[in-house]
Amino acid sequence: MNEKDRILQLRNELHEHNRRYYVLNMPTVSDMEFDMMMRELQELEARHPEMADDNSPTQRVGSDINREFTQVEHRYPMLSLSNTYNEAEVADFYNSVKKGLGGEDFEICCEMKYDGLSISLTYENGRLVRAVTRGDGVRGDDVTANVKTIKSIPLVVNAEVPEKFEIRGEILMPWRVFERLNMEREAAEEPLFANPRNAASGTLKSQNSALVASRQLDAYLYYMLGDELPFDGHWENLETAHGWGFKTSDGMRKVKTLEEIYEFIRFWDKERSNLPVATDGIVLKVNSLRQQRALGYTAKSPRWAIAYKFKAERERTRLNEVTFQVGRTGHITPVANMEPVQLAGTTVRRATLNNEDFIRSFNLHIGDYVYVEKGGEIIPKIVGVDEKSRESDAEPVKFAVYCPECGATLIRPEGEAAHYCPNDSGCPPQIKGRIEHYISRKAMNIDSLGPETVDEYYRRGLIHNVADLYDIQVQQINGDGSREKSARKVVQGIADSLQVPFERVVFALGIRFVGETSAKLLARHFKTMDALASAGIDELMQVEGIGEVIARSVITYFHDPVNMKIVERLRDYGVQMQLSEDQMAGTDDRLAGRTIVISGVFSRHSRDEYKAMIEKYGGKNSGSISSKTSFVLAGENMGPSKLQKAEKLGVRIISEDEFLKEVLGAD
Repeated sequence: MNEKDRILQLRNELHEHNRRYYVLNMPTVSDMEFDMMMRELQELEARHPEMADDNSPTQRVGSDINREFTQVEHRYPMLSLSNTYNEAEVADFYNSVKKGLGGEDFEICCEMKYDGLSISLTYENGRLVRAVTRGDGVRGDDVTANVKTIKSIPLVVNAEVPEKFEIRGEILMPWRVFERLNMEREAAEEPLFANPRNAASGTLKSQNSALVASRQLDAYLYYMLGDELPFDGHWENLETAHGWGFKTSDGMRKVKTLEEIYEFIRFWDKERSNLPVATDGIVLKVNSLRQQRALGYTAKSPRWAIAYKFKAERERTRLNEVTFQVGRTGHITPVANMEPVQLAGTTVRRATLNNEDFIRSFNLHIGDYVYVEKGGEIIPKIVGVDEKSRESDAEPVKFAVYCPECGATLIRPEGEAAHYCPNDSGCPPQIKGRIEHYISRKAMNIDSLGPETVDEYYRRGLIHNVADLYDIQVQQINGDGSREKSARKVVQGIADSLQVPFERVVFALGIRFVGETSAKLLARHFKTMDALASAGIDELMQVEGIGEVIARSVITYFHDPVNMKIVERLRDYGVQMQLSEDQMAGTDDRLAGRTIVISGVFSRHSRDEYKAMIEKYGGKNSGSISSKTSFVLAGENMGPSKLQKAEKLGVRIISEDEFLKEVLGAD
């Protein structure tokens, strides 16, 4: 696989991991594995600037936004921290701070990195007025009603406090509550939460505040913001907040030297197992707020803070059997089923084995004693085998030859590590997976349906592919007559999807390797489904951003008679099969060749609307400022790092009104 194809592969995999982490609350890789993949992608993209894509996972932070909550713009963006995994990288951070401050003395505040859901709490006149999740870093969900059920968060601060301030922290589920909850879910045959973080996230996003209250969530606060904070020191402000009644970490320590930082890390690497809540590392912050401002930010993270991730715990247990799971694209995942073992605060019974090459690399046998780690404290994985303990008659693990769900002979495409079930039209997990993708928010947005409903309708024989959705009648869902209201909502949601624009329909089809951005590029180039379906490989590869891998996948999809029958049925039902008349007629090239960065908060249109305008008129959206940036469209509260970089590079900054008047000719 060449580097360009690897970029596409990494983007697709990282998008899927983001979806599983932030949307499904079901991560399948560790934080470290995710970070390594992200680093690899960053390095490859740096070597291939022609592959730039504003929707690449490297250009954004993950989002936990839920459409059922009101979204609120953060006054101060909630950026993620860069991660380190060894003392050498900690030293690099320390030395970069020293260099950035020009040799000025500084202190580092060392604190626990709690593994929960980030929250921002706003207080006015000593009263809690708003609680907002991190979201995408720019805006998040207003979960105030649910946060008010968390007893460790003060609703009223009975002390002399600033008129308005913000305090941030982590919403957590204590280990004891997490274990009890999973025991209850296991008894009810419900899916288990992967870890306390996912359990906390799922709980806080509940529409039932009584349920949230019953889950006994906790919170630790770790950062204050505002115009009138008591001190310039971060540590001092948190100590003051603790005196006001906020729960902060008992383990915080203010230090000056690298050795003191190392001592703190080594101490808590051992002691963290005694804490009542999950932790996955240490956070290091420059203590002085003045110095923090001087150091500033990169596009995605502050230069004055960094996270050190603990190494995973390791335990030895017995491998009992290996089973095989089938994903949406037919991807086969081998799973190790082991004797239960306590690891990082939870009971571990299963671990993903990735692929056949992974199994062979360990020479795994049934009955082996294996070493298991929880990478990033989340996903168990086998990292070694105690071959000395292997019994003489132990059978080696053999990869499946046939699909465990439908019996089809598995294939392994040349150059790939994974096996696939080729029976995409008859294999139940693939069928249901494609339907779930089709109804998802960024595809057809049929939010009246969910995975559980899809599974039910499939088992009842109501749906066998995405086209069958449009045949569903209220009476089929209603059954005994007790579900008429919800049944009508489902049918109406399906009917509403007929208005979803063509570019999202292309994405919804679930063509392998065709993500949201690729679908948009293909839709706008070919304009109709017929033109896209009949395009040859050379024509497809002429589209900027479309490489050979995507092109061949598109051709494979439209050469399948089953897929074409589904597309024709969707056409007959009224699904959009071409760009709208406005898109066809209203497109011109007035912004062609211009790269535009959007920053800040706008009053006349949303950020997404401005991005759509730019694309409509031939421009290119970018998330970061460079020498190639034509101009910055700036709203209120433009990010300080973007402002600084634009000024440094001499990039023009225009206002919302200037953009509409000068660029689009609007009043």
